Formats: sequence, structure tokens, C-alpha cells
Amino acid sequence: MDQELDYSEIISSLRKSFMNGKLKSYEARRHQLIQLNKLLDENNEAICDALWKDLRKSNAIAKTTEILSVKIELAEIMVLLDNFMKPERIKSDWQNMQNTLEIRNEPYGIVLVLSAWNYPLLLSLKPIAGAIAAGNCCVIKPSELAPNTAAVIEHLIPKYMDNDCIRVINGGVPETTALLRERFDYIFYTGSTNVGKIILKAASNYFTPVTLEMGGKCPAIVDKTSNLDIAANRIVWGKFANSGQTCLTVDYILCVDGIQDELINALKKSILRFYGEDPQKSIDYGRMINNRNFQRVIKLIKKSNIVHGGNFDEKDLYISPTVLKNISVDDDIMKEEIFGPLLPIINVVDVKEAVQFINQREKPLAIYIFSKEKTIIDFVLQNTSSGGVSVNDVIMHAAVPSLPFGGVGESGMGAYNGIHSLKTFSHQKSCLIATQRFESLNKIRYPPYPSQENYILRFITNGLNKKIDGRRGNRYLTIGTSLIACGVVFSAYVYNFKF
Repeated sequence: MDQELDYSEIISSLRKSFMNGKLKSYEARRHQLIQLNKLLDENNEAICDALWKDLRKSNAIAKTTEILSVKIELAEIMVLLDNFMKPERIKSDWQNMQNTLEIRNEPYGIVLVLSAWNYPLLLSLKPIAGAIAAGNCCVIKPSELAPNTAAVIEHLIPKYMDNDCIRVINGGVPETTALLRERFDYIFYTGSTNVGKIILKAASNYFTPVTLEMGGKCPAIVDKTSNLDIAANRIVWGKFANSGQTCLTVDYILCVDGIQDELINALKKSILRFYGEDPQKSIDYGRMINNRNFQRVIKLIKKSNIVHGGNFDEKDLYISPTVLKNISVDDDIMKEEIFGPLLPIINVVDVKEAVQFINQREKPLAIYIFSKEKTIIDFVLQNTSSGGVSVNDVIMHAAVPSLPFGGVGESGMGAYNGIHSLKTFSHQKSCLIATQRFESLNKIRYPPYPSQENYILRFITNGLNKKIDGRRGNRYLTIGTSLIACGVVFSAYVYNFKF
């Protein structure tokens, strides 16, 4: 039996479970989320060991950026789930006063989650938490580039979660390609823009909705009003965590003219404070995922631009935290997402030029602004487009459960996090539940239609025009107009008025 037939059988089995309503109830979904939390609690050591082998993540980093991040998502969803599953009543307008209006959140069906290697546990299990909570059955495809973490996920999921509803498929490009030939009801992908295009094309064969969480070159604007020591701490933390292999990390700095040297000194101090004289010996400093990515990043370094770092060890897949200045927009480092521990600095005259620089390129996953001036912050927020923004910090907006995390343009489509995860993996079904009473009120929409001017329709149209033109008046006038309209319509049909 070939792989494609195997995948078809797996998906058919999941679809049968979905159609039989295995995750229809609140209790069933809650149980799976509790089991996922139990998986994390009871396997800390195995998970941390896998992350160390794949990316040299220390226990502290693995537990905070991967395990804890999934648990935060689980806790947020648990609080929201009961209400989310109830129909949401919508306030009726005047023409629907006799009807009930609802939005019902229903699961799509079978969800495919294709995760990335840089946060291999987080980016596999966090989307799964939202998909399961929304009532979907799921296929998880962990990244083959983090093989130890993928093996742990493949081993643990069947032990803790319902195998009739959640399946793990490991493998590389052939397995992913085969999976994409199958029909899913939703695809959630985290990874590069180039692969995202392939995912989107495959999804179009079945009109399958997708969420694409991709990256891009996320800029940090550092204004002269900013506290440079604090800015340096936060940029260095975000940039060199996971050896720069974070989609949200600072890809480059746009430095307002006149503060570059001072900023570089502050960055050097932060690097020294965080990782010591020799970052290769620091337990908190990671490694490149593989030799191919190591070689790709090394080729982006020009020795003449190095102001700090620039050391590497191929056998250890180690590249030191590296700061570069005098970068040109034509340099290779500015033509692609770095995804490594290189921090280029580009000088700009002012914030206006920084905004112009950003807007001439693809929309990034995030923009970071370091300034004390509200007018400058507002100018950047109002004149740029990005997936998200952190002001005077980096990455942290994505860690807030109540804020959606996602991209725009080439940095992605769709979002998740807490309530936004539940919404992403649910179809919002509009429901109008009408009464069979007051049928005379509906005569206005049934033929035959009046040959003469419809005064009631003209009355309603005039009221709508006033709203559109901004001549709405106070809410009491609006309510009064609506009541008069209802009264006119009701009277017209009760007393068979001609119009």
C-alpha cells in the first residue's frame, strides 16, 4: 500500500470521527486540552532534551519559549471555550425586531498543521490547541529539520490524545507534498514565504482556507529620544535569542543619524552582559539548525562591516552575535530575511526617511519603534503596515494572548492567539431565526409590487441617506424614526393601505 493511499485512509478515518461528533461537545474538547497540558507537564525532560539536540536550547529557554508558551495558550482557551461554543446573540435592527439573530462558531472539519523548525514544539502544539478547542480533527506535520523534537511529538501525541481525532505524520518534502494532495478543510502553515506560496497553490485546488504565518525583514527604528541602553537590551534579547532564528526578530536597525556609535556601544555592552566574553561557552546561546543554514548566513557577512562579533565554528554550527554597520541597501544581507545572529545597522536622517524605507519594501511581520516622542510613535503607526508592532520593545506583542498574531502581505495571512485561535479554526455561521407570526409585515417584499411611488420605501431610504450623510442626529431621534417606520409598515398592512 503506497503512502498516498495511507494518507487517504488516515484522513478518511479522521473525517469519520469528525462526522460522528467526537469533538462536538465542550467536555470532549476540554478533555483533549487537559491531556495536552498533561503531556507537557509529564515530559519536560524529554522535550527539553530534544530541543537541546536540535537547536542547543537550554532548559530555561526551552521551558519558557516553547513549553510555557503552549501552556499560556491552553489556559487562555480554557477560560474562553465555554462561552465561545454558545451561540452569540446579535442585536436586531428595526426590520428584524421579530427575528432572532445569532452567530454560531462551527469547526471546519479536518485541519492540517504544518509547523516550522525554529520553535518546533510551540509551532506544532499551539495551533493544535486552537484547532482542537474549535472542534476540528487534526493532522500534525512537524518539521523534519528538528528531528528530535518531531520524534518526541510523534511518540507522545498518541499516548495522551485521542488517535481517532489527532494524528502525527513525520517526514520531509515528499510526505508534505503527498499530504497537500489530500483534501483538508483548513491548512495552517508556519514557515518561509516561498513554501507558503506552494501551500497556497495546493490549497486552491479544493478552495481550502489557509493561515500562513511567515516572516520577512522586521525593522527596528531607533530614534534619538530613546534610552539607548534599554533599547539595546531589548533588541539584543530579541535578536540573538535562538541564534537569530525567530521570524519576529529584529532583522535590521534603522538608526536616526547621529546616534549610531552610541547605539553600537550600547549593543556591545548588552551582548557582553547576556552572553559573556565568549558566547560559544554560554549555555543560553543557541546554534544554527543545520550546516545549510549556517553556510547561508556566513555568506551574508562582509568583514569590512563588522563592528562586533563575526566569529564562527562550522563543526559546532556556531555564529557569534554579530553587529554590522555601513550597510547598503544593495548588500546581500538586505535582500533576504537573515534568520541568523547578524544585526545590520542602516543610518537614516530622520523617522520620516525610516518610514519611507520600510514602505518601499514588502510588509514585515513586525515593526519595532524605540522613541519617547508620542508624535513620532503615532507617525510610524499611522504610516506603515505590518503584522504587528511593539513600541519600545520587541516580539512581546505576540506573547499577549488577547492580541492576534499574524502577518500581512508577504509576511502572511490570518492570525491566532487565544480567542483569535478559536476564531481562526472556526467558521462563523450567520443564523436568522424568524417567527411565522406577523406575516402581514412581510407583504412589502412579496409581489405584486405597487405601480405607484412607494412612500414607505421612500421614507426608509431618506432615513438611511441621513445616516450615510452623517446627519443621523441623537440616538433618541434614531430610535423614534425606527419606531415610526415600524408603525407605518405595520399599519399599512393591517389596514390594507394602498401605496
